[in-house]
Amino acid sequence: MLTSNPFAELSALIPPTVMQVYVVIMIILVAGGTLFDIWHKKSAKYFFNNWRKAKNSGARQVGGGEAVSLAVRTVVVEGLMSGEFCNARRRIAHLLTMYGFLAYVITTAVMVFCYPTPEASGPAILPLLWWIGGLLICIGGYWFWFFIRVDVVAEGNSPFRVVRADLFILSLLASATLGLIWAYVQAKDSVWTNGWFGLYVIATTVLFGSIPWSKFSHMFFKPAAALQKRMAEADGSRSNLPAPADKPEVFGSARRAPRHY
Repeated sequence: MLTSNPFAELSALIPPTVMQVYVVIMIILVAGGTLFDIWHKKSAKYFFNNWRKAKNSGARQVGGGEAVSLAVRTVVVEGLMSGEFCNARRRIAHLLTMYGFLAYVITTAVMVFCYPTPEASGPAILPLLWWIGGLLICIGGYWFWFFIRVDVVAEGNSPFRVVRADLFILSLLASATLGLIWAYVQAKDSVWTNGWFGLYVIATTVLFGSIPWSKFSHMFFKPAAALQKRMAEADGSRSNLPAPADKPEVFGSARRAPRHY
């Protein structure tokens, strides 16, 4: 089951061309939704205005070599290691979810476009990585949702309280969870296979089609914001903030562990 391509088995019900068109539509929704989000929220305008303001008020000029070094450091620390999170549990949960999502999405695309039929089901490592990716999403996502979220852990809200900001994480968890259930029941030849597949498609469509209303596009904005912060620290502008105080950082009460990120 773990080494069987679920999309190759699905080709008996849905032609590979239909699956491929669906994936292309999801890619278009991601690109279009992100561009709409940038236009609607004026994110790019705000970002470049801040960049220009910081550059004009900087105490020194950042050279090209230093800028490249800062960009590489941003990719490694904030991009690959989620170094912006101070809370170790939050960072681990984010890394599990992020790398699980990448493995889940990439292997899905490869299996749908390159190995869509039982005659060309592809290497066994692909479905195995798909399963691992989905499980990592579930482990990191549910851990975050029930035990790490600040409004649950620090503010005492119910983990079942849902607001619009939760649309991304909930649709991601729904897509991964329903996808794994569908692949399992399909491998067992269950009569519920088509029903679970329908729910999986709905959740996945919501995930990629709701970008203007969800936090999906934050994965594109966060690296740019992290680079801008490093540049502002390097040129001395500090994003128009005062210099750090010369005393230890204290978060919350000294009698209990902090709940910050």
